[in-house]
Amino acid sequence: MQIHDLFPAPGSRKPRKRVGRGNGSGHGSTAGRGDKGQNSRSGGGKGPGFEGGQNPMHMRLPKLPGFTNRNRVEYAVVNVSRLDALFADGDVVNGETLVAKGVIKSASEPVKVLGDGELTKKLSVKVDKVSAPAKAKIEAAGGTVETLC
Repeated sequence: MQIHDLFPAPGSRKPRKRVGRGNGSGHGSTAGRGDKGQNSRSGGGKGPGFEGGQNPMHMRLPKLPGFTNRNRVEYAVVNVSRLDALFADGDVVNGETLVAKGVIKSASEPVKVLGDGELTKKLSVKVDKVSAPAKAKIEAAGGTVETLC
């Protein structure tokens, strides 16, 4: 097979329909739109969402699902396994030390410690929130937990 042997399948390629180019083309005068009515006019017809005057679906449904709680607090989460890897025995864990280690971006954002992983070091944790499993693991390792808020 050579490049000159390639051709499209029969019936797969059709010339485009050029309407309104004279009666000899078979699509002259009314250009295939029929004689009268809304759809024969330029700009005629209703939009894709029109439902015959009935309130359309996009207006019947609410704009967005659910609601957004304006008082929601987003916490920067840190697991105890991360604390175990980054801090030495007897260190203080707070917003400033977490920023210094590159765990969180800003000392002003609230921090929550979660209990994924194991903790082997005695740490003094002073953050905004601590989950119950994380608190149990920190205290089991001999550390202390102090919540700021």
